[in-house]
Amino acid sequence: MRADRYRFSRGPFGQREFRLLFLGRTTSIVGNAFANVALAFAVLDLTGSKADLGYVLASRSLPQVVFLLAGGIWADRLPRHRVMVASNVLSGLSQGAVAALLLSGHARVWHLAALAAVNGASSAFFFPASTGILPQTVPRPMLQSANALLRLGLNGGFIGGAALGGLVVGATSPGTGIACDAASFLLAALFVGFMRIPASLRMEGSSFVGELVEGWREFSSRPWLWAIVLQFGFVNAAEQGSEQVLGPAIAKAHLGGATAWGLILTAQSVGLVAGGLVLLRLRPERLLRAATLGFLLTVPFLLALSVPVALAGVVAGAALAGIGIEVFQVLWDTTLQQEIAQEKLSRVSSYDALGSFVLIPLGLAAAGPIAQVVGTRPTILGAAALSLTATLAVLLVRDVRTIRRAPVPATVVDFPCS
Repeated sequence: MRADRYRFSRGPFGQREFRLLFLGRTTSIVGNAFANVALAFAVLDLTGSKADLGYVLASRSLPQVVFLLAGGIWADRLPRHRVMVASNVLSGLSQGAVAALLLSGHARVWHLAALAAVNGASSAFFFPASTGILPQTVPRPMLQSANALLRLGLNGGFIGGAALGGLVVGATSPGTGIACDAASFLLAALFVGFMRIPASLRMEGSSFVGELVEGWREFSSRPWLWAIVLQFGFVNAAEQGSEQVLGPAIAKAHLGGATAWGLILTAQSVGLVAGGLVLLRLRPERLLRAATLGFLLTVPFLLALSVPVALAGVVAGAALAGIGIEVFQVLWDTTLQQEIAQEKLSRVSSYDALGSFVLIPLGLAAAGPIAQVVGTRPTILGAAALSLTATLAVLLVRDVRTIRRAPVPATVVDFPCS
């Protein structure tokens, strides 16, 4: 018992700022899990159109892409937790407006698209800040454990949120699910607002353009970084379009509706948690090679969804995909935090996110119309083929195969919380 308390005090949870970051991000993800189910079925209930759902999702994704670089610069200039608070508050207010429109019966697709755009713009500032702030909350040797624990909280929250969200939306209405998301953003803002980031860690900048150029120089000088970002530019567009637009429509037509889709999302989150638990103990030496091979586990989910196989098969594919996503994400975050200087991390992360997300609006908007022309199954199979090809291709980059974990100083021990 005493040894367990010692490990807890020395691990990431022994750091006050990490605990608050963990609480804030986990709280908001529970609400987001409700929203992922609720928004899809809100649009499908309004118009029954897969294309309309794609347009609403694209409306959120496009401003996120547009404002990411600005978000990265401001996250390096200002106390990052303050940027996160402002983003959470704006997101909470926009989701509250969506909930009010749905619950009052006055919602139209263009309302949902416009408010989704506000939410996307606010998230563009949240993402670089949340990536850059982690090294300010734990010592460097704890980064992988902190990344894994943070994502375990996010994914654990998503498990409960997706399952409960599917049940709530199925039993009540999509508006109730969106209202839960709005409340979660505001509560998350409260937790993060209590963080104290020392003034010495505030990143001061000279000029917006100068910082933009410096961030690009850091990004473009590393082949491993821009190659993987290029990979995910195509992979995210293909997979997000297939899963977020066509997935709910397949669930509604063949698998049992909102409750089934909530179960599928829950299974994916179980896989995410499993991947995070593995990476609390497993520390691969070659970070990006392990990350890239792990991501190949996402392809079977697309194949199961394309048939579609029985619900149990889709659930299993979703769980396997979750493991692959989590293995990649934890090792990718750890590599960025290891290789990029802390005062430039948010800016580099914003270029990472910009390249990775830039084609998502196109993928979301195009998935429905393409499926209407060529069929749902060929559309998803095409997405699976693209994802597989792009992921294998990135292994041709030498640095992806060879970058190694930085050695831990002999005087510092990272105790995972287990």
